[in-house]
Amino acid sequence: MDFERARFNMVEQQIRPWRVLDQAVLESHLQLRREDFVPPAMRQLAFSDVEIPLHIDSVDSGQCMLAPKVDARLVQALEIKRGESVLEIGTGSGWMAALLASRAMRVVSLEIHEGLANFARENLKRAGLYQVEVIHADGSKPSATTLAEWDVIVLSGSVETVPNELLGRLKPGGRLAAIVGRRPVMQAQCITKAASGAPLVENLFETIAPSLIGFSRPSHFRL
Repeated sequence: MDFERARFNMVEQQIRPWRVLDQAVLESHLQLRREDFVPPAMRQLAFSDVEIPLHIDSVDSGQCMLAPKVDARLVQALEIKRGESVLEIGTGSGWMAALLASRAMRVVSLEIHEGLANFARENLKRAGLYQVEVIHADGSKPSATTLAEWDVIVLSGSVETVPNELLGRLKPGGRLAAIVGRRPVMQAQCITKAASGAPLVENLFETIAPSLIGFSRPSHFRL
């Protein structure tokens, strides 16, 4: 398989037509090796417009890599700036963390599935993205990490509602991206914390994603 040609086609035929026009986002998809973040048995599908199940060591984690255009639209909406810090909940294969790290100063990513956390660490290390820290932890529960303040928070999976406690962890002007709702209708959203503290919600597009473990019912996260 000609991975470079497939990578170019992914950007030009899937991502750019989906209104992803931020040149930095497009460049990160051309420079990062998405095929290295896909389970080996699924490598031929690395650039396809599909969700890729994350089976690690023959175990189905219940999670997946989202279609490339979905990740790209979310990253574009967040408008991450150099020097910003990012919290991701739901590391998966590490691909979203890699995209975030191509722009942010620091990324901390929480993954509840230990096998996935280890898989993501190896993928990010191979890519030379040492500004990403992957922690094996339940992101739906409070910890020193989730109680810190962040410029950007990304929920890499779906939630029925975005916990107010996480919105409270955003710095003024901070942004949170998530896929919100229940099947069969979910909405990708970018929520900005105004200077007043009020959340400003932007609906981006309709999509479907697996639920984040711990967030499928009202979160246990409490301050």
